[in-house]
Amino acid sequence: MATVIPEEINLHQQSAYLTLKYSNQSYDLTAEYLRVHSPSAEVMGHGPGQAKLQIGKENVSIQSIVPVGNYAIQIVYDDGHDTGIYSWEYLYELSCGYSEKWNSYLEKLKEAGYERVKQ
Repeated sequence: MATVIPEEINLHQQSAYLTLKYSNQSYDLTAEYLRVHSPSAEVMGHGPGQAKLQIGKENVSIQSIVPVGNYAIQIVYDDGHDTGIYSWEYLYELSCGYSEKWNSYLEKLKEAGYERVKQ
């Protein structure tokens, strides 16, 4: 399968979301969604079953986006997190799987007894 590369990436800093435009579809992904699904070891762990639930990220913002070669972007968040390298494949997976991944995250928060507070 060929890598799906976004034709355009637009950061909406004030609204705290990223728009990824592909040839046939456009996706708006919130900073919170991207932050809690960061592909970094801090979030994913170093192996299967080591992922750490990210709590309190409702009001996180994206400070900047840094290109990484021709294969990814690095997102710098205002909470200091900047170690996730989002490959084109992973961004497309996050885009297409938004509903399922977001609902799963909300369910995990609920199971952990955490109540989201969006300002």
